[in-house]
Amino acid sequence: MYYTKTQSPFGDIILTASTQGLTGLYFTEGNAASVELSTYKENNDHFEQSLTQLREYFSGERKTFDLTLAPKGTNFQQQVWQTLCSIPCGETKSYRWLAEQIKNPNAVRAVGGANGKNPIALIIPCHRVIGSNGSLTGYAGGLSLKEKLLKFEGAI
Repeated sequence: MYYTKTQSPFGDIILTASTQGLTGLYFTEGNAASVELSTYKENNDHFEQSLTQLREYFSGERKTFDLTLAPKGTNFQQQVWQTLCSIPCGETKSYRWLAEQIKNPNAVRAVGGANGKNPIALIIPCHRVIGSNGSLTGYAGGLSLKEKLLKFEGAI
C-alpha cells in the first residue's frame, strides 16, 4: 500500500493506492484523519497518472477521470460507488435518484450511508449527490468543501 500528498485549490489531498489501483483520495480538511498512513509507504511512482488527471481537473481541462480504481467496500457500496461515476461533472443528483439507479428505490438511507463511506472522494463524485429538496447534505470533507466543489464544476 502506497500514499502521496498533493496540493489542490481546495486544500491538501492524500492519495492512497495498492498494486490494483487507487484506493483513496482524502481532502485533509475533512476525512483524512481516518487514514492511518503508518500502514502505507510513501511512493510517488504509483500516482503519476492520478496526479496528472487531478491537475487537469483543477485547471478545467478535464471533466471525467480515467483511472484504475480499487476502493474497498461491500458489494452494495461498490454498486453505489460505480453508479456515482455516472453523474456528469456540472450536475447533481439526489439520493433517491441513486437508489433508483441501483434498482433499490427503498434504499435511500443505505445509499446515503454508502455514499458517505466512499474512500475515493472527487474521482468517485459523491459530492454531486444532494438532498431531493436541493439542499446540500453530508460530505466527509464538510459542507463548505462540497459547496466549493459544486460551484467549481458549475453545478450550483
